[in-house]
Amino acid sequence: MDKSVMVKVEHISMKFNLSSEKFDSIKEYIIKSIKRQVSFDEFWALKDVSFDVFQGDALGLVGLNGSGKSTMLKVIAGVLKPTKGSVSIGGTVAPLIELGAGFDMDLTARENVFLNGALLGYSREEMERHYQNIVDFSELDNFMDVPVKNFSSGMVSRLAFAIATIGTPDILIVDEVLSVGDFRFQQKCESRIRSMMEGGTTVLFVSHSIDQVRKLCNKVVWLEHGELKMYGDVKEVCDIYSQSYK
Repeated sequence: MDKSVMVKVEHISMKFNLSSEKFDSIKEYIIKSIKRQVSFDEFWALKDVSFDVFQGDALGLVGLNGSGKSTMLKVIAGVLKPTKGSVSIGGTVAPLIELGAGFDMDLTARENVFLNGALLGYSREEMERHYQNIVDFSELDNFMDVPVKNFSSGMVSRLAFAIATIGTPDILIVDEVLSVGDFRFQQKCESRIRSMMEGGTTVLFVSHSIDQVRKLCNKVVWLEHGELKMYGDVKEVCDIYSQSYK
């Protein structure tokens, strides 16, 4: 892979099998599955999508709900295995896809910092070094010894974002996380992403806010019904995209 290409998406297609009937219970579903009486509809979330992301790019993925944006990010992050095609990654990846998904809700915020750090591949020593920065950024100083099950969803997201953005990964994958918390905290998150970009991190970014995409990104992939509609510079693609859905 060319050194300057950080993410190479080649002919990615992703098929999901959706049950074509409703069931009254899990038991009914299992019995019918065993008897092979369940029929499925094929749903292609992505259809033969290809694009490259170069080092230092901030690439926005835009499209209406159901266009395949989040599925594409999950394939790139390695969360989903594509039905067809391949993704090549040129470095370390920090995925901000489902914030707090790795938390144990019965543990305290402090314990979850070290648990999440371990899941992201950091040693305890590294996490101890970053710990105060995580506390300061998340603004949860008074809540670090409280079980996370008592947190609001915004508090969980703030803690998860603070943990996931320690260090400087080669590639940062961001899915709708800037919609968490209040406006001031969103600005803080944007600022941290910008500083990571200035440090050389390549960013892939999904947001329903076209203004956020314009502010943060220099390239855009536009997906429509799972297909690549357009790929190019942020102003050109966002202008045409905005006109299309007026």
